[in-house]
Amino acid sequence: MQTGLKPLGRERLWLLALLSPSLVGLAFGAFGSVFATLLISFLHWDLITPPEWAGLDNFAKLFTDSQFHKSLLTTFYFSSLYVPGVLVTSLIVAVLLNRKLRGLAFFRTVYFLPVVSSAVAVGLVWTGIYAKDNGLLNRAIEALGGQPVTWLGSQMVLVSVVIVNIWGAVGEGMIVFLAGLQAVPRDIYDAAEVDGANEWQQFCHITLPLIVPTLFFQAVLSTINGFQAFEYVYILTRQAGGGSNMPVLMFTIYRNGFNWFRMGQASAQALVLALIIFGLTLLYFWLQRRWAAA
Repeated sequence: MQTGLKPLGRERLWLLALLSPSLVGLAFGAFGSVFATLLISFLHWDLITPPEWAGLDNFAKLFTDSQFHKSLLTTFYFSSLYVPGVLVTSLIVAVLLNRKLRGLAFFRTVYFLPVVSSAVAVGLVWTGIYAKDNGLLNRAIEALGGQPVTWLGSQMVLVSVVIVNIWGAVGEGMIVFLAGLQAVPRDIYDAAEVDGANEWQQFCHITLPLIVPTLFFQAVLSTINGFQAFEYVYILTRQAGGGSNMPVLMFTIYRNGFNWFRMGQASAQALVLALIIFGLTLLYFWLQRRWAAA
């Protein structure tokens, strides 16, 4: 059975003509950049002198690069806190905003605002909030009789940066979960209420099972964003010498490429990061299929 509309005759030419800007941008901007990164990873190149063939040397150095190992471990720590935090917080906000409340559009806009706000501006605001001297958070703690905390110090920096990143991602996750929640038929909830199920039982036995695809989709998005975290990390943790007390992998790639001009090493690290994200994405899809088959 044939469904949908298909372009015929000259319509195909018009279709290609109208899609050509997007197709060209996709070819050069996405696939072109991936190919360029792959090529540069086999070179020694500092953007100034002519590139030299390095073979697998840039990849071999990753096994002995302690900074790369540290940044990779930090990225896994960061993502292990960030991904569950985004999922849980976004789901709670979406459930609350899926009710019939006054000013619902206003609250949805407020929660989504961090997504469209400038990361630099938001990062500077949070820098002021976390400041040890005269920071808003420490002022509140001192007003309650506590001692100021070094929020961006070595002991608290991971949790502090995770909180900012979760705050910035809740709006996006809220939209995704709202779409999943609103796709659940209301008749199911009405039938559950007739059977005497309370709200918690409805959430556990109706809502969660029916939004499993949405949960996995948001988990994939959050994992990608977690492993690619950079803006808030750069603004909140960058030190005077250009380093960071919480060097995630994206920060290390940035320093290799644009501070030290080791483009080959930066490209090799970027490919490793891409392979990790790709592998975790495949794992999510496998788990989703297993969950659906159970």
